[in-house]
Amino acid sequence: MFDGFVKTAAASPEIKVADCEYNADEIIKLINEAKSKRVKILVFPELCITGYTCGDLFFQPTLLNGAENALKKIICSTENSDMLTVVGCPLRVNGKLYNCAVVIQNGSICGVVPKKFLPNYNEFYEKRWFASAPVENSEELVLGELVQFGLDIVFEFEGFPELAFGAEICEDLWTPNPPSVSLALNGATIIANLSASNETIGKDEYRESLIIGQSARLICGYVFASAGEGESTVDLVFGGHRMIAENGKALAESELYTTGLTISEIDVKKLYAERLRNTSFECGQKSAFVRRIMLEISAEETELTREIEAMPFVPTVDSEKNSRCAKILAMQAHGLAKRLKHIGTSAAVIGISGGLDSCLALLAAVEAMKLLNRPMSDIIAVSMPCFGTTSRTKSNAERLCEALGVTFKTIDITDAVNIHLRDIEHKDGELNIAYENAQARERTQVLMDIANEKNGIVVGTGDLSELALGWATYNGDHISMYGVNCSVPKTLARHIVRYFMNVSENSELKNALNDILETPVSPELLPAKDGEISQKTEDIVGPYELHDFFLYNGIRWGFSPKKVFRLAKYAFGNSYTAEVILKWEKTFYKRFFAQQFKRSCLPDGVKVGSVSLSPRGDWRMPSDAQAALWLNELEAIKL
Repeated sequence: MFDGFVKTAAASPEIKVADCEYNADEIIKLINEAKSKRVKILVFPELCITGYTCGDLFFQPTLLNGAENALKKIICSTENSDMLTVVGCPLRVNGKLYNCAVVIQNGSICGVVPKKFLPNYNEFYEKRWFASAPVENSEELVLGELVQFGLDIVFEFEGFPELAFGAEICEDLWTPNPPSVSLALNGATIIANLSASNETIGKDEYRESLIIGQSARLICGYVFASAGEGESTVDLVFGGHRMIAENGKALAESELYTTGLTISEIDVKKLYAERLRNTSFECGQKSAFVRRIMLEISAEETELTREIEAMPFVPTVDSEKNSRCAKILAMQAHGLAKRLKHIGTSAAVIGISGGLDSCLALLAAVEAMKLLNRPMSDIIAVSMPCFGTTSRTKSNAERLCEALGVTFKTIDITDAVNIHLRDIEHKDGELNIAYENAQARERTQVLMDIANEKNGIVVGTGDLSELALGWATYNGDHISMYGVNCSVPKTLARHIVRYFMNVSENSELKNALNDILETPVSPELLPAKDGEISQKTEDIVGPYELHDFFLYNGIRWGFSPKKVFRLAKYAFGNSYTAEVILKWEKTFYKRFFAQQFKRSCLPDGVKVGSVSLSPRGDWRMPSDAQAALWLNELEAIKL
């Protein structure tokens, strides 16, 4: 439960139709297994105590009495356990028979949720046996115990405001207005679905998309457990499909035709924070008809089994990665093409260094010119060597531009920078920040003036990771007329360039791009050593893969620094020690807060993903905000 992670499980027991005692024993086995794995919410299939396929046996008092006795046995098995267990059982209430989800904890019933929408078409005949959930919640006698009974019940937990639970049953999800909508709008962050969804061709894919889509629409965790082995196969077959989804993403899913537990951890703090951010989600307008039941649950550190992506901006599957790279490059190109067309400019001017970011910006400009049916010569790429430029990067810049067919210029700025340093009385041989930034600002001045001379605009090259760290010279590479890379993180930029290289048929272009990808990231502002790059960015500010992880989890999702550190250890445990992760996380927060002033006056640029630091878009922050709370939390971490 620490950090908001709630271990949940969907269970499919092996059952025998109408053998309630046998089914209870199988259910209890899975309850005990879930306890041993420290599950907090356990969901079983619809009517799992009797079997969904009992047919007219549901009219037999013998079956219903057996179901109630089995339910009592299951309830007793949960004594001294705060795990919330939800089982499917037919129950007689006020002279009607209901298909129910029974919510159990610590040896007692917490509440009963009857099914609302009863399918009565094709292979389904539920209205033959069951009554639909009553309109209003009530207090009813179940197994001699007075309990809340109704469709709209939200279970809340003392001391955990982000965790609230609700349940619906099978067909409820398939309808235009599922009960889960009301449950989520009344605070439920985890929804259970007890199902008996039979298998037909293509139904598993549809069901999967439905579950994932509902979890995204409701910004919730969704635990789906369906009937499987042991159900009658007279006319149907049941696959025991189990799935856990969170806000549009599948966390865990079973193979069809299996039994047992499918387990993952739902991050309710993440869901709660996203609902706070999303003003279209009208959570908080709570209905007076919804009953709220307060339960207790223990606080403990949840062992994580779900995947924590080390590089959250980069898909792990090659086909998805290639698709994302192609789409992002297209967005960059369309954004720049619109700006060029709107202004009526004659040229796109880019400072080309032979490094990764300027390479990506140039590729986006090339694609923009294709959209505009304009010649590549309308792109003016300018190499501006100075004190730290190496022959490798200079050569790569020239090779790249020649292969792409753009206009290429070399303007050595060494003399101009030396004159400027002399004018400001810079001490000869002092390699300080003024020495470095004088080069960056001279380059920007050259680019701006060429753009004026050629009726063009300067295309910015800085990426999202650099913006987060403030790793840019104010009014130097920090500024442009349009920043095509402004929401592309460094870890993803590399893959976009590699994607372009892989789809290209130009061998010279491939060779140039390959060497650019192999070149260390560097601003090249300090003199080279033996002809090699002496100033490596990641040696100074830290690994970009860590900073992109901190950015995604700490800023996009608003996780606490302590939680980000825990997740980073989990994701990077084989690559970095805890000491190294903590060191660079402190650097990230210090720089992120201190460098906001650079982000407050960014040029326009296209947003391509879920994270943007534009002051006109996703991120509005005062430039003088203090980092003390965040850094204090990190300082308190004991390694």
